[in-house]
Amino acid sequence: MQPATRDPIYLDHSATTPVWPEVVDAMQEFFADSYGNPSSIHAAGRSAYAGLQKARSSIAAHIGAGPSEIIFTGCGTEGNNAALRGISLARRAATGANRIVSTAIEHHAVLETLEDLAELHGFEPVLLPVDGLGRVAPSDLEEALQEPTALVSCMYANNEVGTVQPLAELGEICEAASVPLHTDAVQALTREPVSVDALKVAALSVSAHKFHGPKGVGFLYLRRSTPFRPYMTGGGHEGGRRAGTENVPLIVGMAKALDLCMANAADEATRLQALRDELITNLLEGIEGAHLTGSRQDRLSHHASFVFDGLEAESILIGLDMAGIMASSGSACTSGAHQPSHVLSAMGIDPPASYGAIRFSLGRDTSGTDVEYVVRQMQRITQQLQAAQAFAM
Repeated sequence: MQPATRDPIYLDHSATTPVWPEVVDAMQEFFADSYGNPSSIHAAGRSAYAGLQKARSSIAAHIGAGPSEIIFTGCGTEGNNAALRGISLARRAATGANRIVSTAIEHHAVLETLEDLAELHGFEPVLLPVDGLGRVAPSDLEEALQEPTALVSCMYANNEVGTVQPLAELGEICEAASVPLHTDAVQALTREPVSVDALKVAALSVSAHKFHGPKGVGFLYLRRSTPFRPYMTGGGHEGGRRAGTENVPLIVGMAKALDLCMANAADEATRLQALRDELITNLLEGIEGAHLTGSRQDRLSHHASFVFDGLEAESILIGLDMAGIMASSGSACTSGAHQPSHVLSAMGIDPPASYGAIRFSLGRDTSGTDVEYVVRQMQRITQQLQAAQAFAM
């Protein structure tokens, strides 16, 4: 394999995104000048508080929420934890409902929290199945809600295979059953339309580093009428719902990044979808044994994921890296785990095939020339690996 002779191509935006210079500039003021504690009443504190509240209002406006419904967190994982623990415990205290309905393809931040709630608090998790494209059937949710339920949690878009769920339809079902719906929207915000009223969600988790903001900050939307028991205690921050001094510089950076992304989100989604479709078509046509995972139509605009018969992802990724292409094997949170993807297993893909899972996630800097280069390199790499495999036999 030849080393890269051109600028690297970053196609792992579903794992994280580069922080834009404008975002760094926005944060700098609150590191250097407006450095006060936003809970302090002196001038430095008031300046920090003003930046905090401006960011809160800006973020809320982008999703159709009220500023008081935004709770700042450390990441999407914390938002998922806070929503599942806080709403489930409060709802059980109010209604006696002990079931939490979710899906088999959720992020581990949801699945492991459900396991913890079952073990420590006696909740009964119910995981809905998905079809071969990773889609939840609304009829399955309707059936599950025939029994008293404390909470439903369903991700908006899957991080591994890119499938987008019919969340608004699921929200209507939850609303009719008077059960709050939480969604992990970490992959969806800036990629899919997000209106909390249209989606009928009671809670929504987000992480800034997925849309060119800094790592270590996110937010949880919590509808004001939703029962909630704070899972972080020790102070009255965030309206008493999340203790701990707010990280104002990172929160300001998150708001700035969201402003920049939403300014031309629709046009960028159209551009990326065309590149995504070109990549999918050419890889499926040009590589023997290549299979798309997830839905072709109901899919994130920047996301393309595959399995390759008889090949392992690690070997492909090494070849790509040597060619100057950065991609991943499904979720960056579980890559290197050397175990079958729970998402692909839930979709009915056999474990041997899932070891060849590759995810490409495009971004603002991705061009048509980049896609052409990736296709050529993927054809070369897979042909070499297939030839070596045949020789070994």
